[in-house]
Amino acid sequence: MPAASRRDRGMTTSEYAMGTIAACAFAAVLYKVITSGAVSGALESVIGKALDAQF
Repeated sequence: MPAASRRDRGMTTSEYAMGTIAACAFAAVLYKVITSGAVSGALESVIGKALDAQF
């Protein structure tokens, strides 16, 4: 029963590779969404309103 008592102590190299690929794919999709015209315009509007706010 040595296999049953063995504990998982972390990710293997292939799991790190898949995690890295997934993170890069998510970043690419997020970049495309943020740089799209509608989202970019909305972000500029929000930032402009925040900078023009009276305190």
